[in-house]
This record gives sequence, structure tokens and C-alpha cells, in this order.
Amino acid sequence: MPDTKDTGTKRNRSLAGRDPWSTPLDEIDLAHPGIWQANEFLPFLARLRRDDPVHYCADSPLGPYWSVMKYKDIMTMEAAPHIFSSEPTIGIVDVIPEFSLPMFIAMDPPKHEEQRKTVQGVVAPTNLKNLEGLIRQRVITILDGLPRDEPFNWVDLVSRDLTTQMLATLFDFPFEDRHKLTYWSDVATAIPGAGLIDSYEEGFEILKECLAYFTRLWRERAGKAPGDDLISMLAHGEATRNMPPMEFLGNLILLIVGGNDTTRNSISGGVLALNENPQEYQKLRDNPVLIPSMVSEIIRWQTPLAYMRRTAKVDTELGGKTIRAGDKVLMWYASANRDPDAIDRPDEFIIDRPRARQHLSFGFGIHRCMGNRLAEMQLRILWEEISHRFDKVEVVGEPVRIYSSFVKGYTELPVIIRSSAVKAA
Repeated sequence: MPDTKDTGTKRNRSLAGRDPWSTPLDEIDLAHPGIWQANEFLPFLARLRRDDPVHYCADSPLGPYWSVMKYKDIMTMEAAPHIFSSEPTIGIVDVIPEFSLPMFIAMDPPKHEEQRKTVQGVVAPTNLKNLEGLIRQRVITILDGLPRDEPFNWVDLVSRDLTTQMLATLFDFPFEDRHKLTYWSDVATAIPGAGLIDSYEEGFEILKECLAYFTRLWRERAGKAPGDDLISMLAHGEATRNMPPMEFLGNLILLIVGGNDTTRNSISGGVLALNENPQEYQKLRDNPVLIPSMVSEIIRWQTPLAYMRRTAKVDTELGGKTIRAGDKVLMWYASANRDPDAIDRPDEFIIDRPRARQHLSFGFGIHRCMGNRLAEMQLRILWEEISHRFDKVEVVGEPVRIYSSFVKGYTELPVIIRSSAVKAA
């Protein structure tokens, strides 16, 4: 659970509504969700990239931390796990012992590699090829069932539905209960007091229900021959079959969130980006062969997870600043993906961008997102099928964004598909 709702009384912690270029540097606290929900974060990222690319926030309700803003500095960190540790957690909130959920993304070598290798096969090229037809059929069913000539929430009817079905397949989870998966994902990343849960205690109790459900499935799969679903892989894997319950739950939450948030919010973000850039939408209509490149550009543009945390193992220097052992260091992928020193014209959405996969939305190095190819495939298939059916999915209202500085996503995206935009079969 990487964020918390601000209860500080010393000053208004949210930067929303403030001028990013005149706000004193020592008052910039990027981890506060206010500017992220208000969609006012980009100028603050640009300010820090220009004026203080390795920025120390000393006064935060979540404790002091560093923000690393530049692409090259984040790449340096990602390539140095011996200096910048993923333990004990990838979120800014320090581990609360009674709510601790170990997971392999928050582990260093060798345990990280051992556990990751156990489940890597679920997204192996052969398995992805086998999944493609199933994904396409589900996309077709979802799109053909959408309303015409009336507004609806794209997040619920498309983004959430498609990713929920995919999660159920990867886990071989009972299909009729699949909506529990995205509920548990939302709870795991929710900020107490922001609408979904009121406290960490409440969230943890809900996640215990997740553990109980999956424990039943684990026992069933452990008693059978190894299968190709994630639960069976964990139950039979040498490095994972003897995990304590909280570590099992932690890895479940990692796999659920990892399989949900990146894809779900990029599906929504892509529709929004194309509507905000009509010339690019026309480019897509004129040349659907650009879809694979466009998918990478959508993922860069959206950057579904804004940052990942590391903890310095030793005193070190980065960008001319001395970082002490034990310091929290946030790698702001959302900033690196807009860094003009690494990406040409980064503030423009360009669906035929050269080297479109050069973004950091999936991270880099040993912790690079395991399911990146699956996420790309789902988005590619979705846009192939949209292009066959509709000239346009039209956004007809303001999106509602999640209250979080970690997950960059949406709860609502009102759209309409007009009958005049539906292509003849």
C-alpha cells in the first residue's frame, strides 16, 4: 500500500492549484496524490528535471525521501541493485510490520530471481501465442456488446472487464468470481480514507479474504500434476512451494496488481490520448499498421505506475548529491518518460514515434516488468479490433483519476460510440 491520505496540519501538503515554477523547491512533495488526481503533475516534474533532478524532500508526512527525475539517473539506479535495494518495499510508505507482505519485486538477488523464475513461464512466448486467440475472442465479445449512441464508462465496460478476464485465465481462477481479483487489486493499492477503505486494518482484513480464497486453490493445485497457471506454478515451484502465508499473499497481490493496473489504465489512457490528439487518431484511422508502435507510445504516455522506490544500501552519489545508506529514493518513471534528454519531443503523443519502446514504464534491469509482452499484446489486439469496428471512440466528459501518486489510473472515462462511427461488417 504505497500512499497515505494526508493528515498533516503544518501546511497544505497538496500542490494542486499552485504555480510549479514559483513554488519553493523545498515545498515540492511529489508523493502527495493531490497533483496526480488533479492532472497537474507534469509541470512539477519538468520543474524538478530542470532545477533539481535529484531532489530531497525533507518535510513529508511519509518521511524524507529523494526524487530522481532524469532518465539516465534512473537507468543508473536500475542497473545497480547492489547499491539501490528493492527491499523492504517498492512504495514510499515504510513497511508496517503487522501489514508486511513480502513479494519478489521487493526482494534482492538471489531470492528475487528464484521466485520470479518460478512464474516467468506464464508469459513465455509459446504461452502468449496460445493466449492470443482467447484474448481476441474476448475483445470481440466486449466490443460487440458495447452501447451505441449513449454515454458509458469505458473503464468499467472495457478496461476493467478485459483485464479481469485475463487475470482469471492466468490464475485459472473461478470465472464467476473473477471480479474479486480487481477488487483485491484496488484494495491493495488504495489510500485509507480516499473512498475504498478507511484504514490499513480494514484493507488488510480484506486481503486476508484473498489469502483464504487462494489458499483453497493452492491446496487443490498442489495435489495435482503441475499445470501452466500461476497458482500451480507457485505451488510446485522449488523456490515458492514452502512460502509462509504472508509471502504467498504478497506474491499474489504483486501478480494481481501487475496484471491489472498497467494494462487497465493504459487501455483507458490510450482512448483519452487519441481524443486529445485528433491528428494522431486520424493517422491511426489512415494507417492501422501503426498499432504496435502506438501501443508503446500509449504505455509511455500513460506511465501506469508513476514511480518505484529503492532504498540505498550504502552511501553513494547520484547527480552530484550524496545519498546516505537507508535513504528512500523514488525513481519517477513518469518524469523519465518526459525527459527531453532521452526522448525526442516527449510532451507530444506520436503514434509512429521512432524507437517507441524506449520508455521506462516497465522499468529496467532485473525488475523489468515480467508481463510487458502480455500487456502489449492485449492492447494491440484491442486496438486492432476497435479499428475494424469503429472510426472513433469519443470521450464525452472529464476522466476521473485515482487519488494516488503511485498508480496513474482512472475510475471513470465517459465515452460514446456513435452509430455513424460504426463500420459496416
